[in-house]
Amino acid sequence: MLKSTIVPVVSAGIWISVSEFFRNEVLIKGLWVEHYASLGLVFPGEPINGLVWGLWSMVFAACIHVMLKRFSFWETLALAWTVGFLMMWLVTGNMAVLPFGILPIAVPLSLLEVAIAIGILRRFAPKESYK
Repeated sequence: MLKSTIVPVVSAGIWISVSEFFRNEVLIKGLWVEHYASLGLVFPGEPINGLVWGLWSMVFAACIHVMLKRFSFWETLALAWTVGFLMMWLVTGNMAVLPFGILPIAVPLSLLEVAIAIGILRRFAPKESYK
């Protein structure tokens, strides 16, 4: 039971972490840095920030795992994306630290990120684990 949970969740968490790193550090880092500079802030890029995002990725993968036990692929995709990304962007937008220019890139890539995480979970978990 434990192995059938840990392997899928850690695998999905690694995917989420890599996807987040690529999107935020490679594709759109300039937008983040520029936006933070316009606020008189420095974009948080210390190793501890990366560690926290790694933890976020694992927790998010575990949450998707739990959702997938109760909901279909599409329901899980919608729910996980809403609680993982939409709500985060609402909060960071409300605090004025979200560069809205990232959204045309971040929205489709985050949906793809969640969809692939679901696929990874389904691939590595026993068939009877999910709906």
